[in-house]
Amino acid sequence: MNEQQTDKAFTRVVALAGGVGGAKLAAGLQVVLPAGALTVVVNTADDFRLWGLHISPDIDTVMYTLAGLANRETGWGLAGDTWKSLEMLARYGRDTWFRLGDMDLATHILRTQMLHEGRTLTEATADLASALNIPSRILPMSDQPVETLVETPEGTLDFQDYFVRRRHSDVVTGVVFRGADKAHPTPEVAAAIEQADVILFCPSNPIVSIGPILSVLGMRESLERSTAVRVAVSPIVGGHAVKGPAAHMLHSLGHEVSAVGVAHIYKALLDGMVIDSLDANLAQRIEEIGIAVHITDTIMKDDASRAALAEQTLNFGISLGKKAHA
Repeated sequence: MNEQQTDKAFTRVVALAGGVGGAKLAAGLQVVLPAGALTVVVNTADDFRLWGLHISPDIDTVMYTLAGLANRETGWGLAGDTWKSLEMLARYGRDTWFRLGDMDLATHILRTQMLHEGRTLTEATADLASALNIPSRILPMSDQPVETLVETPEGTLDFQDYFVRRRHSDVVTGVVFRGADKAHPTPEVAAAIEQADVILFCPSNPIVSIGPILSVLGMRESLERSTAVRVAVSPIVGGHAVKGPAAHMLHSLGHEVSAVGVAHIYKALLDGMVIDSLDANLAQRIEEIGIAVHITDTIMKDDASRAALAEQTLNFGISLGKKAHA
């Protein structure tokens, strides 16, 4: 066994994630790490209730992806799902703006039942992930509700209204995480961060995917105190978001739309940052902030590229840890 393999065999990794980009990197990490070494802390501020069901979009995207069940074309939902229930709801005259597949509904029904029985979101998520034979831990950022509200010239919108119903077409003038000042990390999240060797900020939207995780009471302080190496993968490549409205949000909220802009948002929390080869010219500016840089191909087109990015990101983090203790 070579030195890098030995290091990874004893490396405990926490990945902060939300959305498709976060789920893809988490899947790559799960491939290259030993079973049980990965914990994914997931944004829950876009959770909402629909048809009486508790929907956790980011948890489900991560869970389906790690289980190998995700729809590869959309990045969300289940491969091979059907829409008969939604079609029947439409016949009853209901607005079916949020797409819930027939198999996907089973997840929401069971989660809602478990929550109604008094189980926490953490417990319900663990039960569902175990049934899908996922070897990694998936942890909600908090068991208390946090709600992302998006401020626009048309008024304040619930996140799913902005993101799905209105297809993130509105200009974003502000973002509020209602309830974050009363929510706290679960004991499981706190322990995972405390015990981590490497903490990764996945290439998720820094404003509405990672932002809510950081907004939870005490979360940022825990990450600042952590002795783990902390590395982010930029979700902005060549001035554009790989997926979703991150670039438009960064621009409208006054941030530079680049890996440098993302680095400034995270700067007190990072030791290193992985950026795409297209952005190699930005490395010096990020290093001037005090963040080490690794340059590679960050576009995850398939399983091989997910694993390759995960491998490079982990090796970069491990190398930073060695330098810190040299």
